[in-house]
Amino acid sequence: MNDDFMQIKSMQGELKISHKKRHFGLTVSTQELIYQKPHANFYIKLQDILSITPFEVPVGSRPMRLSASSSTASETVYMQEGMPHYRFYVKEAHVHNRSGIFHMGPSQFILPVHEDLLRAISKYGGMDTFE
Repeated sequence: MNDDFMQIKSMQGELKISHKKRHFGLTVSTQELIYQKPHANFYIKLQDILSITPFEVPVGSRPMRLSASSSTASETVYMQEGMPHYRFYVKEAHVHNRSGIFHMGPSQFILPVHEDLLRAISKYGGMDTFE
């Protein structure tokens, strides 16, 4: 696990499953999804997830490092083959970083999500799954 991950200070609901890798972590409770990156945690209430759709990483592609920045924030994403990626559209989210807690409006996240985590998100978020 990365030493730069911030500790999850508070979580709504009961912890159900957590998955940590080198560059990210995902934690699911009965009420929210927490996406952890070094130096920042993104809190997404399950009821605020509008949709989850598969996101295909091109076959044979090399690991990607995508960077984006604006006047208020910057983001770096690492994408690689292996674990399936999904695009999450959310009404709102909150980011906790070393500078404080900030509200985010409508957003999208492309996240590598293990099947067990996806099942927990859909179960506790009250979503229908199509298999």
